[in-house]
Amino acid sequence: MPPRIAPTERQKRLGAELRKLRTRARMSGDDVAALIDADRSRVSHIEAGRVDVPRNGLYKLLRAYGCVDGPTFEALMAMANDRGKGWWDPYKDVLGRRALDLAELESRAVSVRTHEPSVIPGLLQTEGYARAVISSVETDLDHLDRWVGFRLERQRVLGGFKKFHAVIHESALRTWVGDAKVMRQQLLRLIEVARLPHVTVQVFPFEMGPYSSHSRSFILFGGPAPGLDTLYCEHPAGAEFSGDGHRIAQCARMFERLTSLALAPIDPAAAPEKQEVQDSLSLIQHVLYELR
Repeated sequence: MPPRIAPTERQKRLGAELRKLRTRARMSGDDVAALIDADRSRVSHIEAGRVDVPRNGLYKLLRAYGCVDGPTFEALMAMANDRGKGWWDPYKDVLGRRALDLAELESRAVSVRTHEPSVIPGLLQTEGYARAVISSVETDLDHLDRWVGFRLERQRVLGGFKKFHAVIHESALRTWVGDAKVMRQQLLRLIEVARLPHVTVQVFPFEMGPYSSHSRSFILFGGPAPGLDTLYCEHPAGAEFSGDGHRIAQCARMFERLTSLALAPIDPAAAPEKQEVQDSLSLIQHVLYELR
């Protein structure tokens, strides 16, 4: 089978992790080629995610690299055995590779830390809000319906995370997306989701300055094993996935800084009269009052 022209993010990540392990084990490409009875170019294709490595070959590689048990071994074997098929398959005719890769990544993640300075995070959006956001860039009504359906189906993973923590800038609460009814439903949805025991929602208020806006939006996905976290960033020219440990650590520190500057998390159980200082819930309730 010829090498893939456009490997998925999962395939590229598996190859990158195998390259890291090989480098750590101080083995050359020729060493690996001899181990799995292949030529050097095939090893390069494997580490670029362009070709698969058979299960027995992968087992040999992981043993040679000193990765024989534990969560990393299990996670890499699972990544290799995954054929990339999931609930997102019916959307392949409409969505691009990035959206499909994002859905697949979400399905494997165990935790999420997300920072959004301009809109409500996609996993927390109502149907009306999602439709209004997507319609600003998608004018084909058939495609619009499919995109909205895809975004809502993505939200099924929310209950499977061990922890979901969102820091949302106040501007996202105050920027009208759709009409007042859409915004009310969306803000109430934030409060509703925050009732889930594994969900934390914080608002970054205007008075804390420009730090949130300058740090841009990003998502940190906690992987199924140490070292398998993924950073996802969107920008005007597209989006990127990164498994670079240095960049992930930088964004993790940035997220900690954001949480320390943001208002206290939403606590739907707290009575309004007992809120002695402004927190995320009281600010959302204030914005809701202004929407009347």
